Amino acid sequence: MSALDTLPAALDGTPLDPAALEGRAVLVVNVASRCGLTPQYEGLERLARRYADRGLVVLGVPCNQFRGQEPGTAEEIAEFCSATYGVSFPLTEKLDVNGDDRHPLYDALVPTPDADGEAGDVQWNFEKFLLAPGGEPVARFRPGVEPEDPRVLSALEAHLPAGAAG
Repeated sequence: MSALDTLPAALDGTPLDPAALEGRAVLVVNVASRCGLTPQYEGLERLARRYADRGLVVLGVPCNQFRGQEPGTAEEIAEFCSATYGVSFPLTEKLDVNGDDRHPLYDALVPTPDADGEAGDVQWNFEKFLLAPGGEPVARFRPGVEPEDPRVLSALEAHLPAGAAG
């Protein structure tokens, strides 16, 4: 079973196209516009562009569960991401990643352990989950791990569907 079997809607409310993710590695990241880690959008966008031709999709998941750091409407979030960071990768509708209303996508992600073997709830904004091309979660990176950290790059290289050169 794929973690992507229950895709959320896109930020604009339209359905996300599962075909756009099929056969690709997907880096799922809960994002926020008013967080100290918000500049990670820059690294995420660089990853999305650098590895797009090799089968990577970065999927941003706005979440307002951490000190209300993503309070905006869908339009405000889209404008901020585009104008401030030039984000071109897809964003989902705003989701809960923890708690009773956790989206099923995150139900499938949170059992994935991090490098220390710890699984469970998302700790903060910008926690990253790497899915292999079949939709299986294969790596988890906590919020403080930058998108272009060597550990992230190594995991990407190991799971990209289109070869090992980059």
